[in-house]
This record gives sequence, structure tokens and C-alpha cells, in this order.
Amino acid sequence: MKNTYKLTEGAILLAIFAVLLLITLYIPGLGMIVNFFLALPFLMFASKHDWKSTAVFTLAAVLLSMILGSFLAIPLALAYGTTGAVMGYLVREGKSRFAVYIAGSIVFLVNLVAQYALSIVLFNINFIDEMVTVFRSSVDQAVKMLEQMNQTPDEKLINQFDSMVDMIEVLMPSMFVLSSFLIVFLLQFASFPFMKRFGIKVPGWRPLRELNLPKSILWYYLITMIVALVMQPVQGSYWFWVISNLTFILQMLMVLQGIAFIFYFTQIKGYPRAVPIIVVVLVFLLPFVLYIVRILGIMDLGFDLRKRLGEKK
Repeated sequence: MKNTYKLTEGAILLAIFAVLLLITLYIPGLGMIVNFFLALPFLMFASKHDWKSTAVFTLAAVLLSMILGSFLAIPLALAYGTTGAVMGYLVREGKSRFAVYIAGSIVFLVNLVAQYALSIVLFNINFIDEMVTVFRSSVDQAVKMLEQMNQTPDEKLINQFDSMVDMIEVLMPSMFVLSSFLIVFLLQFASFPFMKRFGIKVPGWRPLRELNLPKSILWYYLITMIVALVMQPVQGSYWFWVISNLTFILQMLMVLQGIAFIFYFTQIKGYPRAVPIIVVVLVFLLPFVLYIVRILGIMDLGFDLRKRLGEKK
């Protein structure tokens, strides 16, 4: 009876995955939203059954995706399937929400990197180079349109666009990391409420104001900044690539620490909940707010601002 129930549940969840996959592949507008539910069948199955059954379920989903959408659907099934399976297994083991999130993000990142490498080795397709080429051609076309309209393009603005494209190319590893963590966050946001509806015990998030990164990250950040000042690596070199990505990731962590401090500060002061949310929105819109929040994160991590405020409170 137990095996029959497992097979029946697996078949139903595979059918749901097939429908979600077809919508994602063939209905562009709706597919962008449904895309974030692709991991749900794997989450639900893995949270109830052992890892061997989950592995068989994931393999069956990959084979099904190959039948439904040819080889183009396999990367989707692998990325969302393995990510959902790992997160579901950790939910079954009773791990914290943060542990589930980190593990899922790492698995998704490994999928992205592996698929990128395979696309180069097997198909000689480097989508990063192609994307950079599209950006550069867009800038060239804009310049030509201005010249055809007898307008002189601003050299400084053109140089800024070129520098931005160069930096995007350099920071692609960081973009891989950030996109993986963002996508998995959205996967959890979309899938976990459905799991709760079906009686699956899902761990909850700790309040953001309680987030406190290890102090060692601040030392890594300071060391990276010192190395960058001392070495002053030439743009395009290996060390420029490494230091730029390390700096970018560590700066984003400082911003996250700063946002957590703002949530803590507004909570102990009794400010409306809308205040920290507005600050988070401004972080993505106004660069100077981003810098202020990053400095707050550095100060909070280095001088225990939350502890000092708590003592005063």
C-alpha cells in the first residue's frame, strides 16, 4: 500500500511538472511566472520520501522533459529538479529555512555553471560573449542613429556605456551567484505556501533584523580593499577579475548587513514597518542610499551597533 501510494503521488506530481514545463516553454508571458513553480513537485515529493525515491523521481522528470520539450527542456528540469529535491530533502530532515535556502542556492549555482561550461564545450556557444556583443552593437546603433539625425553623440556618455559593458563582462561570476540566490528565494516564496496548504511542515524565516553576518566577512572585505589598493591590477588581467568579483560580492553582503540593521533600528524605535521597506526600495533606485546602507553595515559588523543600541534600550 505504501509503495502504491508513493507511485500514485509520484505520477500526479510528474503530471503537474509536465504541465508547468509546457506552459514555461510555450507560453512566454505566463511561462515567466509559472517558471518559479517548476521546483514545487520536487519539493513536495522529496519532503515526504527518502532520497533514493527522490532521485528516481528526478530522473523520471528529466526523461519526461526530454520527451516534451526536446533537449532544450533538460537544463530546466535538471536545474529546478535537483534544487527542489535538495531543498525538499532538507525540509524532511527538519533543517532551518536558512540552511535550506543556502543549499538550494548552491545547487542552482552549480547547475548554472555546469550548463554554461557544457554549452561552450559541446555546442561552442558562449552566451556571455554573445550578450556582451549585443550590448556593444546596441551602443553602436544608438550612436549611428544620432549621427544620422545630425546630432553629435556625447563622448563621455559613450565611454560610460563601454565601461559599463566591460564591467558587466568582468562581474559575470558575481552575477551568477546573485541570480542563483535571487531565483531560489523566489522559488521558496512561490512554493512554500503551497507546501503548507498540503500539510507539509515548512521552516519559517527568522526576522531579517536578527540577521548578523560573521565578523570574518568584514576582515575579508578590508583585506580585499587593501590588496586592490596595493596591487592596482590592470583591467583585463586575472587579478583584476578576481578582486572585482570579490569586492562586489562582499559589498553586497555589507549592504545586506546594513539593511538588517535598519530593520532592527526601526523596530526598537517603534517606527512603522513601511519605513525599512521604503529604504530597501531606495537602495535599488538611488546610489547614494546604497552607499549609506553599506557604511551602516560595515559599522554594525565592526562596532556591534545593534548590541550597543540594545543595551541603551
